[in-house]
Amino acid sequence: MSRISVRGFAVASATAVTTVGAVVGVASGSTQPSGDNLEATAADTTLLADIPMGEQAQIQVSSLTQQADAQAAAADAAAQKSAEESARLQAAETAKAKKEAAEKEAERKREEAEARANRDSVRDASSFSTQSSYTVAEVQAMARQMVPADQFQCFSNIVNHESTWNYRAQNPSSGAYGLVQALPGSKMSSAGADWQTNPATQIKWGLNYMDSRYGSPCGAWSFWQANHWY
Repeated sequence: MSRISVRGFAVASATAVTTVGAVVGVASGSTQPSGDNLEATAADTTLLADIPMGEQAQIQVSSLTQQADAQAAAADAAAQKSAEESARLQAAETAKAKKEAAEKEAERKREEAEARANRDSVRDASSFSTQSSYTVAEVQAMARQMVPADQFQCFSNIVNHESTWNYRAQNPSSGAYGLVQALPGSKMSSAGADWQTNPATQIKWGLNYMDSRYGSPCGAWSFWQANHWY
């Protein structure tokens, strides 16, 4: 039998199945609790149907209120858990973004330091002694000392295509001259009066040209690959 506790009484369902069954059982001669026990049980039992309608409504409202409170508490707990998880994920994303930013900044500083070291390590054209002639190996050695290390390969690629490292190379059609095929060759006089015979002067001019027009020898090489001239 379903019971609801109301003000200290055991309240049975409105149908009072057990009580009615007991009465029916006695009437049919079935074995049931004694009359005394039945009376005691009946005395201790208050049927929901016997409770005034107003009190029944109060009981129902109280039950609904308890259910609503329980649901609200569960919703609050779920909302708090969701908020905590969202905060945790946001904190993780923020930490990741800060780490990536720090790594990028460290990489930028490292590259700047390398570039500065490369610039500091290069030699000026005037630091090389003048010779009557130079081999390809000697010209390349000069270039390695004058061009920043991270730009040398790009510079070398252009010179390979333009003159194959021949500092006296001259284009019979256009008149372009030297390692980097300056057009006209006399442009290189801005780097030194010995531009026709000194590969260091030609390297200096070519490097300045590539830096000023394309940002670097690698910028010039990228343009050369797309256009086959620079």
